[in-house]
Amino acid sequence: SLEDRIKKEIEAHVKRGRVTCVINIITAKNPSVFINRRLLKSYILALKEIEDEFSINSTVSMDALINLPGALSLAGDVTVDESIWPRLKILVNQALEELVKMRAKEGRATRSYLKGQLESLKNHLGIIRTRLKKVVRDKLIKLKTAEERSSFLKDTDITEEIDRLVFHARNFTHKLYKLGPIGKELDFIAQEMQRESNTMGAKSFDANVSTRVVQMKSQIEKIREQLQNIE
Repeated sequence: SLEDRIKKEIEAHVKRGRVTCVINIITAKNPSVFINRRLLKSYILALKEIEDEFSINSTVSMDALINLPGALSLAGDVTVDESIWPRLKILVNQALEELVKMRAKEGRATRSYLKGQLESLKNHLGIIRTRLKKVVRDKLIKLKTAEERSSFLKDTDITEEIDRLVFHARNFTHKLYKLGPIGKELDFIAQEMQRESNTMGAKSFDANVSTRVVQMKSQIEKIREQLQNIE
């Protein structure tokens, strides 16, 4: 069917996300307006049932009714068949090529933004690593027994989390230049980064480190929001 052919063309250009394709084909020189009264009646009855069930007092405007899917259309005098596909395919592909160009432009801007966020994230990690060495050393001096020092390090050492976050940040930056769909991969990496930062926040005993971790978590959340726009 024409719908299946259009779907295949879209899937060949877009690998992730939801695409709504609307095509209006007017087959008559002087098309007439067609109002689907049966469908409108079904809409009105369904809305009335909802009003009665939830005790809602409302009035449905004519503007709202005619904008419901399938309620209003243009009726022509020729049935659209498969013979229109060669011409329709050209138009569909032109629209898809424009879409791809626009997405590529937005993608470059998004990549630049993500790189900036990653650089800032790595800067935070460097500061935390330096700060951690000092506060841990000062704390260990105050502890009297080896058992206390061992317990303290076990509960508060976030060196491994820092190392893993640095690795994820580098891997994320590398993936930004990979050809093909990368959105799901990047989102998975961002989830791992979020998990490590949560662990760091739970283990941190220093106010300065905790503040940095909160800032990092906010940045990672912003990164994940942007990833929803990436194929």
